Amino acid sequence: MTRVLVVDDDPDIRTFLRISLELHGYEVSEATNGALGVRAALDRPPDLILMDVMMPELDGVAAVTQLRADARTSHLPIILVTARSAADDKIAGLTAGADDYVTKPFDTNELHARISAMLKRNTEMRSLSPLTGLPGNPRIQAELLRRHTSGEDFALLYADLNHFKAFNDHYGFLRGDAAIRRCATLIVECATAHGDGNFVGHVGGDDFVVFSGLNVAEAIASDIAKGIDELAPSLYDKVDREAGSIVTVDRPGQTRRFGLLSIAIGITTTDLGPVDHPEELVELATEMKRHAKGIDDEGRSTWAFDRRIRGAGSA
Repeated sequence: MTRVLVVDDDPDIRTFLRISLELHGYEVSEATNGALGVRAALDRPPDLILMDVMMPELDGVAAVTQLRADARTSHLPIILVTARSAADDKIAGLTAGADDYVTKPFDTNELHARISAMLKRNTEMRSLSPLTGLPGNPRIQAELLRRHTSGEDFALLYADLNHFKAFNDHYGFLRGDAAIRRCATLIVECATAHGDGNFVGHVGGDDFVVFSGLNVAEAIASDIAKGIDELAPSLYDKVDREAGSIVTVDRPGQTRRFGLLSIAIGITTTDLGPVDHPEELVELATEMKRHAKGIDDEGRSTWAFDRRIRGAGSA
């Protein structure tokens, strides 16, 4: 059950909000001032906080500041409740990190609409990769299940960058993150160029997935491979770009040379025979990705397409 923490020093307001929220199916906990509200949120983080502004001991703006400074509560959606409509109150609250505000006396329909919208937005944000803004694992899994249960044929492309760890170790995580974002943008551009119904997700790190129609899967893979090979040199310093490689030292102290970034893509489709669970498609695409990594193409990006007929003697 979704839990809302109500922080307000007025017992009548707390009672009104508790009854109203419980009637809408929420579990409600209460705190009588900002300090107790912060403590309650840290002890048991709720799904959303309704925070009054004017309170003794610690006002709502100061409480929001403390909550945003703690990793345990920094992500929680917070709606400020204020008895005043002055712009300064709203600005102070939003600057401190509140997500929204309502003004007393408030319309209950508006309040519940704001709470519902805030919870929905927070759920959607948690399902996105914070690095690339692409759908993360929860959305990827939901999309895979949706496509599998729909009965429509589709292709699954599973890709990851070659030599990314060496790049990240050599240039640092800021350059590494920037490289991931640029690769993500390129993958999205390649997928959308072949139709609006294609889906791109960021599994994490340097791994990506694409769901597409059967007839465009190989074209998408080809475009991604070509695009990454064209993009990769620009991510390196001039001396490394001209050398075509970087040199790193591993933990045992051994010097190793790594080529420029490239990408390996494994492709499987649903039209080659039945699968009992969508996870089987992921396993097949992963196998194809490993095969693509083993293709010696002089450091260029590669892809492998699974064309084996399932259930006919070839796994």
